[in-house]
Amino acid sequence: MAAPLARRWGAGVAGRCWLVLLPPLLLALLLARSAAALVEGLYCGTRDCYEVLGVSRTAGKAEIARAYRQLARRYHPDRYRPEPGDEGPGRTPQSAEEAFLLVATAYETLKDEETRKDYDYMLDHPEEYYSHYYHYYSRRLAPKVDVRVVILVSVCAISVFQFFSWWNSYDKAISYLATVPKYRIQAMEIAKQQGLLKKAKEKGRNKKSKEEIRDEEENIIKNIIKSKIDIKGGYQKPQICDLLLFQILLAPFHVCSYVVWYCRWIYNFNIKGKEYGEEERLYIIRKSMKMSKSQFDSLEDHQKETFLKRELWIKENYEVYKQEQEEELKKKLANDPRWKRYRRWMKNEGPGRLTFVDD
Repeated sequence: MAAPLARRWGAGVAGRCWLVLLPPLLLALLLARSAAALVEGLYCGTRDCYEVLGVSRTAGKAEIARAYRQLARRYHPDRYRPEPGDEGPGRTPQSAEEAFLLVATAYETLKDEETRKDYDYMLDHPEEYYSHYYHYYSRRLAPKVDVRVVILVSVCAISVFQFFSWWNSYDKAISYLATVPKYRIQAMEIAKQQGLLKKAKEKGRNKKSKEEIRDEEENIIKNIIKSKIDIKGGYQKPQICDLLLFQILLAPFHVCSYVVWYCRWIYNFNIKGKEYGEEERLYIIRKSMKMSKSQFDSLEDHQKETFLKRELWIKENYEVYKQEQEEELKKKLANDPRWKRYRRWMKNEGPGRLTFVDD
């Protein structure tokens, strides 16, 4: 009976001893891991970069560069010749290339002031193990070109593309309007009144061919359409202030303007209870229709007048108008033969139906 009790007592004492010794052992392992300032995979690995170049920690840039040039010539793989008692990073011909890379790594580490500061800090504070990894790879993987320059060039490129794309769309819209009889006849009448077409058909020394006269008349008509018609929406005349670059530059101004406008709106209509003006009513209608400013501006004036007459800025009136538009759209689709064919196709052979073609 005494023997089993003694064994259990001895086992309990041993277990308590392990519990007491375990924290110091773990702490010793962690300290042993962090005490080594030179870590494989960082900078020169387990070699000291200063010892690799044979310079002290107080050496200047000129001394470091001079030591690097001497060692680079000595351990270059194409020039390396082993000598008796050769000492240094490459002691055998087989390690000449590794020695040259090690010397280059040491020089790259010490020639840059910021990298050298990080390396010296690692030598002085070996316990900050993970911090050294972060600083090393953050500099190693950082982009060589300034990010601000990249962003500026990208924004400028996008702005140039925007301008030419918008201008191309605007020219296409003008060319199309020049073919519409309604606008073409009006433009030709204005050109005749101003005597522009007569100048295009001058005779004598300045006589032109039929093609030249036709091209010139076409340009005159297009220019008159440009000056008389107001195109809105996606085909409107491009303006520099709408480009991305200028939008970014003017962003603080737009933000401040919006804050001032919003405060005035709250003060005038929510606090003082003023009635909405025409501009405010159209703004509420546009927001209810979920249309952008350019889309709403492209609508005809009589449509906007209809919105105002029906008082669509009032939520209840807009809901009625919306329901009417949906019913009208359903009637149009019900009488549209293409919509009927589409519905028959969706019913008989629409999505979810598997068909096989036998070739």
